[in-house]
Amino acid sequence: MNTGVKNSRNAPTGPSPFRVEGADLPRDKFSDPDWTAKGEPRASVPLTGLETLWFNTGTLCNLACATCYIESSPSNDALVYITAADVSAYLDEVAALGLPAREIGYTGGEPFMNPEFMAMLEDSLSRGYRVLVLSNAMKPMRRHEDSLLALRDRFGEKLTIRVSLDHHTAAAHEAERGPRSWEPALAGLKWLSENGFSIAAAGRLLPQESLNTARTGYAAMFAAENIRIDAMDSTRLVLFPEMDANKDIAEITTSCWDILGKDPAQIMCASSRMVVHRKGESTPRVAACTLIPYDPGFDMGATLAEASGAVSLNHPHCARFCVLGGASCSA
Repeated sequence: MNTGVKNSRNAPTGPSPFRVEGADLPRDKFSDPDWTAKGEPRASVPLTGLETLWFNTGTLCNLACATCYIESSPSNDALVYITAADVSAYLDEVAALGLPAREIGYTGGEPFMNPEFMAMLEDSLSRGYRVLVLSNAMKPMRRHEDSLLALRDRFGEKLTIRVSLDHHTAAAHEAERGPRSWEPALAGLKWLSENGFSIAAAGRLLPQESLNTARTGYAAMFAAENIRIDAMDSTRLVLFPEMDANKDIAEITTSCWDILGKDPAQIMCASSRMVVHRKGESTPRVAACTLIPYDPGFDMGATLAEASGAVSLNHPHCARFCVLGGASCSA
């Protein structure tokens, strides 16, 4: 789904170094929620218990990255700003239903661009949740330094900010995120580190780059910049697989669990949901996955109670990111 035009003056000017290579996805794949293109039963994932509730704060962002899965940009408001009242209502529902949620996640767009975001943060933290914020740590975040310091003083490591550094080199990062994006992001991460916040980083592997090479590269960069992140800790440096819904990937069948030695309970949608507010819809909705906010097949309803059903793995991201990639957005 094309959701916006990337017209930022800082937008990348060439192809992303992280783009997925390969053949185009055949049209008959991921077309039926119950059956694969080969006529095999498609795998699904039951909700074992809501541990992480995500909120997409809106798709507006100060950057327009080359391969942003959600096409966030300074002009894309396909997901409009969610309100603090909406967040509060869903947190009330968590309590009313007795759901086992321990973590509240915020993603965008850039969450710190939402004018009500700091109120959402305080509300979530005051209720005792761990909170994970995905941010690029640039100017929108830096405008809230005083408020963030106050939250750090009150809630300590309950608040974690995960900063997107697409690579351990400025060249690769800026090829994806645009010119003049490296230094501000690094400065924001250093500010968080120097001021004792619980921090993490999120990056990617270049084609043919090994996991060990990437972690070693990040470790050297963090040491040089005096940033308090252990690059060998997979919870503090998260390296995500690449995604492209237009490139071919295997469909996940019910037999794949045994073949791959995987448990459906390990997959992200077994323990998380994301609240989004799509432009043109009167109220927020609950999506099955943080990665697939627009597909109607992954819309679970208006409430968390309605969103408790199983999720059919009927999207390329289910295979490439979650099942075969073994990744999760949660902490």
